[in-house]
Amino acid sequence: MKRFHVHVAVNDLEQSIRFYSALFGAEPAVTKPDYAKWMLEDPRINFAISNGSGKRGIDHLGLQAENADELEEIGSRLAEADVSTTAQKGANCCYAKSDKYWTIDPQGVAWESFHTLDSVPMYDRDTRSRAAPEERTKMAACCAK
Repeated sequence: MKRFHVHVAVNDLEQSIRFYSALFGAEPAVTKPDYAKWMLEDPRINFAISNGSGKRGIDHLGLQAENADELEEIGSRLAEADVSTTAQKGANCCYAKSDKYWTIDPQGVAWESFHTLDSVPMYDRDTRSRAAPEERTKMAACCAK
């Protein structure tokens, strides 16, 4: 079963951790100096925050696949719909190594579909998800290195 993913760029990480912990009734599953992530079951969501990018607010949305087959199913649906995507294999971002598909919706919002393979010790900030909408469109995807 897939999990919805939201990544929000915040000004104050500690204040935001307190707020979202109260909102969700749970502490983050992962806490780093520049990042926190909740893996909630109700609602089934991977909710992440970070304070390293220049912009604030929703950074990107996504779907977290439970396995490689689910990820390929998402990629196939996008391809069948003639949606431009960028595939990444073994991408390091957000303290995780993942296989991914990135796309941009008609409003310019970045969407990440991913299957996490392992954890890694660094945030390893990808740069394309932080680009302006016109740059995202020009690049046709974000977070590809």
